Amino acid sequence: MDLSNLKPAEGATKSEKRIGRGQGSGRGGTSTRGHKGAKSRSGYKRRRGFEGGQMPLYRRVPKGGFKNINRVEYTGLNIDVLQKLADSRNLFVITPEILKENGLLGKNDLLKVLGRGKLTAKLEVTADAFSTKAIEAIESVGGTVIKL
Repeated sequence: MDLSNLKPAEGATKSEKRIGRGQGSGRGGTSTRGHKGAKSRSGYKRRRGFEGGQMPLYRRVPKGGFKNINRVEYTGLNIDVLQKLADSRNLFVITPEILKENGLLGKNDLLKVLGRGKLTAKLEVTADAFSTKAIEAIESVGGTVIKL
């Protein structure tokens, strides 16, 4: 067996319906399109979401929501995560680059340090934003906060 003698199974394919080839073909005249109306004309295309003249779903459902184009999305990281990283890697300085290397931050993500958890190490933390709780926690241990 090779590609030259492959063919579909018996009865798997049908010959195409030849439309508009005279009355004798059984598909002449209106050519299976019925009588008159937009659907019988050439070039007819039904627009997406058309429901036969019924008010379409996208017009029945009310508009809603608002997307603020000036919103700044931060990736939040809690203090307990920073503590765990500092312990495992023996770090005293934490920057977004270090977090990216360790897979805790995406390539273009902005970092916000949040205040959940306990901090015991004296860390120098650099980030785009900090919560007030995080600043208090870092500075209470003797660490420093650097905003980018």
